[in-house]
Amino acid sequence: MAMGRPRSFDTDKALDEAMEVFWRHGYDGASLAMLTKAMGIKPPSLYAAFGSKEGLLKAALDRYAERRSTHMRYVLAGATAREVAERFLTSIAESHTDPANPPGCLLVQGGLACGEGSENIPFELASRRAQSETELRERFAAAQRDGDLGASADPAALARFLSTVASGMGVLASSGADREALRDVARVSLGAFPGPDAAR
Repeated sequence: MAMGRPRSFDTDKALDEAMEVFWRHGYDGASLAMLTKAMGIKPPSLYAAFGSKEGLLKAALDRYAERRSTHMRYVLAGATAREVAERFLTSIAESHTDPANPPGCLLVQGGLACGEGSENIPFELASRRAQSETELRERFAAAQRDGDLGASADPAALARFLSTVASGMGVLASSGADREALRDVARVSLGAFPGPDAAR
């Protein structure tokens, strides 16, 4: 069987560039011309490698998920439910205002203003965000079994609350809020979590 021509570009580097375009401009705002220019390739190479613009977004989201998995391992390793929440929110305040990246969160920014033909993009992004919420819920359920969270605590509601706050922090960051403003949101939100003696 004949082998196809090898790709003449660095896929990881190209995906990093595409990720930034989607991050800054959203799915609809990221034109094919913008994407191929940033990636340093021609449209035929994009289609050959990723199938479509949507396929490129999904590949960029997989790349982004690698970063998030590292972040979530750090978050979930917190010794208590409150520390998990604190790690989650304070690290978001840091990452969403990191000058090395576009402001906010790709999983929020990427789905803004999706129009005809891209209606399924917000659902794709929501399913990616739900992965972190699931991990938090499972971690809080474990904390409850261990006696770190009281019996009246609702692990699912706490995880959903954190996920919602995180999305809001992403919107704030993309609107120009600075790191200290996001830290303020994180500090207030932590009031939903019991201190070290509350479970007892």
